[in-house]
Amino acid sequence: MDYEKLCEKVIDVAKKAGKFIINESKTFNSSKIEYKGKNDMVSYVDKTAEKMIIEELTQLLPLSGFIAEEGTSNKIGEEFNWIIDPLDGTTNFIHGIPAFAVSIALKQNDELVIGVIYEINQDECFYAWKDSKAYLNGNVITVSDNSELSSSLIATGFPYYDFKRQDAYMNLFTEVMQKCHGLRRIGAASVDLAYTACGRFEAYFEYNLKPWDIAAGLLIVERAGGEYFDFDGGKNALETCDIVATNGKISSELNKIITSYFK
Repeated sequence: MDYEKLCEKVIDVAKKAGKFIINESKTFNSSKIEYKGKNDMVSYVDKTAEKMIIEELTQLLPLSGFIAEEGTSNKIGEEFNWIIDPLDGTTNFIHGIPAFAVSIALKQNDELVIGVIYEINQDECFYAWKDSKAYLNGNVITVSDNSELSSSLIATGFPYYDFKRQDAYMNLFTEVMQKCHGLRRIGAASVDLAYTACGRFEAYFEYNLKPWDIAAGLLIVERAGGEYFDFDGGKNALETCDIVATNGKISSELNKIITSYFK
């Protein structure tokens, strides 16, 4: 398998979907919103973009399956499965906030082998493949070399359903906020991970996510020299979807704080 060549084609797929999404954003209105659950919105834009992506990826790997947010395909492959968020940051998109992305990952058996995140508004494409470096628009990226939490910029997200752990999370916010350089919430997990990979953030943490939110970003962070773990400090973030991704230099300090609230 030529992962690099395949990754190049996936980038084209992501950008094609991104072009469709940005064009639709110019005329989109709130009457076209559907609700999958509390604060969990979707529109024809998400669904159409996902269908476009699945159609293109099926041509690249005909026997592959799909784990996709909008469920437009339920096919599961024996060896290869694409993990897709056609529009990560749907709430931002709906409200006209320019921070949303296409996220596509390829999993071969139990291993992530391709990750592509296309942040549409800035025309920034982050990507990596098995054993590669990480890239942004053709340039190699690496995580920040900052080793102090006190001078780190940290990204996070807010729970929008399943609020059972909200109190612990708010207490965690308070402590991290007081101990870091600043706390940011963009509203698109894939973008948070991409920005961690290229050193804009030193770390990102959030719980209650889905595999399509984080799969591509996990590989890109790792290939950029960073690391990721779940709230227990283990390597099951893709399964638990409780994610901490860092530059690898503030992991111990940040993880100690997180585990004190989530044991």
